[in-house]
Amino acid sequence: MGWEAEGVLSLELCATSGGDLPRFEPGAHVDLHLEDGTLRQYSLCGDPASRRCYRVAVREIAAGRASRQIHRSLRPGAVLRISRPRNNFAFEASGRYLFIAGGIGITPLLPMMRTASAAGSAWTLLYCTRDPDQAAFLDEARAFGGEVILHASGNGTRLDVVNRLAEIEADTMIYCCGPERLMTSVEQASRHWPEGMVRFEWFAPRSRPEDEISGGFRVVCARSGIALEVMPEQSILQALTDAGVEIPRSCEQGVCGTCEVRVLEGEVDHRDSILSAAERASHQMMMTCVSRSRGGTLVLDL
Repeated sequence: MGWEAEGVLSLELCATSGGDLPRFEPGAHVDLHLEDGTLRQYSLCGDPASRRCYRVAVREIAAGRASRQIHRSLRPGAVLRISRPRNNFAFEASGRYLFIAGGIGITPLLPMMRTASAAGSAWTLLYCTRDPDQAAFLDEARAFGGEVILHASGNGTRLDVVNRLAEIEADTMIYCCGPERLMTSVEQASRHWPEGMVRFEWFAPRSRPEDEISGGFRVVCARSGIALEVMPEQSILQALTDAGVEIPRSCEQGVCGTCEVRVLEGEVDHRDSILSAAERASHQMMMTCVSRSRGGTLVLDL
């Protein structure tokens, strides 16, 4: 355990057996199961080549039940249960990268910068924070050898995303993680960039307008033959569980991807914070914890 910046604590998670942990790719996260039953997802921010320990970092939030518990109660030597790494923020090979981080959103980007440098790819990090003293892992990011530009709003150097993303940069992938305000601004400013070149990692469910589609609908499980009605106040995940159909779950907020299932028929009202525009338009997969039907029946590969 160690302090990375004001209010940011890093943890090293090692196997109790002393053996190697499962491999992970840049962008992956794990679930931490805390003593009181709280479950939270944290990005792996260490070296993917090292399997001795995982590293995560947690910023304490005044109203954050999990972060306060980790900061105030967790101590070296404590035993925690964690999940295997999962990745909804896949890092793809590219000639150049533009990383945009806001606060603790730097964490999933650190392994990407490390990997990009090792592959000889050029990259730039736009690191947004209120104050330079709150920029966790800043020295580590600089040591990877890319271009690091710090935007500190307290110093009057706030990032102008509209101007920065106005021109499409050839052979450049954008990876962004941070507060919703930053992510939404980047999303809007990059709408003219080609599909798939701009990727986001959401730590919390994104805000969405009042859902237009309400009411119940029918779900059919193609392999098991089970058919059920999903009530207006139920999630598909809840209805399936009540019917005896077990699906892996974790966040139940549409940000982790654990409960994803394949859709065989029907049109999905996507309410997750993971799928790309193309994936949503295909209606071939859905997150059962939050998404619903746009009408009629959904046939799922269950």
